[in-house]
Amino acid sequence: MAASIVLENVSKTFTLRYHRTFKEVTVAKVRGHETSENFKAIDDVSFTVEQGESIGLMGLNGSGKSTLLKMINGVMRPDEGNLLTRGRIAGLIATGAGFHPQLTGRDNLVLNAAILGMSERELQRKFDDIVEFAELGRTLDAPVGHYSSGQKARLGFAVAIHVDSDIFLADEVLAVGDKPFRVKCIQKMTEIRKSGRTLFYVSHSPGSVKRMCDRVIVLENGRLGFDGDPDAGIHYLHYDGDDLAGTETDAQIGNDI
Repeated sequence: MAASIVLENVSKTFTLRYHRTFKEVTVAKVRGHETSENFKAIDDVSFTVEQGESIGLMGLNGSGKSTLLKMINGVMRPDEGNLLTRGRIAGLIATGAGFHPQLTGRDNLVLNAAILGMSERELQRKFDDIVEFAELGRTLDAPVGHYSSGQKARLGFAVAIHVDSDIFLADEVLAVGDKPFRVKCIQKMTEIRKSGRTLFYVSHSPGSVKRMCDRVIVLENGRLGFDGDPDAGIHYLHYDGDDLAGTETDAQIGNDI
């Protein structure tokens, strides 16, 4: 089986600046205070994902999940190490990412599809399906700047899920939106999984990760903390308590699929 995603000792460093203005920086330096600090959002991470695997990426807030996803998507580049992907990548890595607030939902749909590599002919063929999936009604012709976060998620996911791709990335796509929308998302991602495409799914929901993924990767402060069986990964994070693993939302969504 061919490798779909390969990371070899990948690191990403950001600079945290303590002061904003030139005056503040000057005063801090005169007093001998630090004006900035480098920190590694991703620190020496290595793993390989085979084509067709469904990966659940988990970790506490600030552990580096979104940064890692953006590097896989090509939005960012590693500062150290090698990151290789095979094939076309699509997905929703941030609610409303790439949307122009002054353009309508319809215009942003066309723009987003082009950004994701969809040809004009392909978009014409899939346009009605995208609109139907998003279920925005007349709001489709309103400026996206007036959309709620849930409406932006609907439009972004509707476009991304209809792009023909080899790798599909989803960052907390179920964290925003109502129950019917979350059910539709899981149904679509289940179709992706069964089609043999690689699924990389970021979530804090142990129930959906168990159902969607056959492997879990856990990040801790930018480092690889766990890589293996979903149940063991959820237990590693202590997400298997009664207050998290058996939430009503997870149970209801599972019953509706």
